[in-house]
Amino acid sequence: MKKSLGKGLDALFQPVESEEVLRLNLTEIRPNPYQPRKTFDDETIKELAESIKEQGVIQPIIVRRVLRGFEIVAGERRFRASQLCGNDKIPAVVRDLDDAKVMEIALIENLQREDLNAIETAVAYEALMDKFKLTQEELSLKVGKSRSHIANFVRLLALPESIKDYVSRGTMSMGHARAIVGVKDQNIQLDLAEQVVESNWSVRELEDAISGMNDKKTIPAKKEKVKKKDPFIISIEAELREKFQTGVKIKQAKNKGKIELEYYSKQDLERILEMLQIQ
Repeated sequence: MKKSLGKGLDALFQPVESEEVLRLNLTEIRPNPYQPRKTFDDETIKELAESIKEQGVIQPIIVRRVLRGFEIVAGERRFRASQLCGNDKIPAVVRDLDDAKVMEIALIENLQREDLNAIETAVAYEALMDKFKLTQEELSLKVGKSRSHIANFVRLLALPESIKDYVSRGTMSMGHARAIVGVKDQNIQLDLAEQVVESNWSVRELEDAISGMNDKKTIPAKKEKVKKKDPFIISIEAELREKFQTGVKIKQAKNKGKIELEYYSKQDLERILEMLQIQ
């Protein structure tokens, strides 16, 4: 279990005694370009604006100096709410931070406050890894999440755009998306997603449908009666999927069989090999 970064973030977001809290003009400040959250709830911003009208901005925002002004590091909701209620200035603490630290802080702040949907989280993880050449293991240490957690989110980016939109809007859950991403055929992925939305399938119902679909693929050309999959094997597959956080199939013959583990990138393969203690 990796140590939580919560206490460290609390310290970061609170000004220390040696720091001066400035009152900056809102016109001098621009949003964080590395903000992983793409949508802001208008109603909660209005509620925050009403609170600011009554009590002011209690906790200063964090900014850094850039050309022609300042850039938000943490506190974009307070900034937007202050604009909404007509304020000219906002309390702020100026810190000297590089791009990597700004991206890291913005991501962790939103993750800890559960402000991001699954796709926004996945995009933010991938952006951090791409921009700063981080492995999933290195990123896991930075954000205080397991490597398998990060791998599960990044895998979602392989889904068709329409399915990612469902997840972003909350029409489909992370659990649904994880089940669908294990299906290789994109057309089947889209069909399953439509069924989830139209029939309001639970994650278990979706998994059962995928399992049944896989069983049908093993039907021989001749119309022979095929035995249903052993419930014990189905249970073991489910346990292995949970353990390895990936697609798992157990195929049985008369006196033998095989176990197939799916992987979706070189890093995902390395994660599974590490869990198998092969590396």
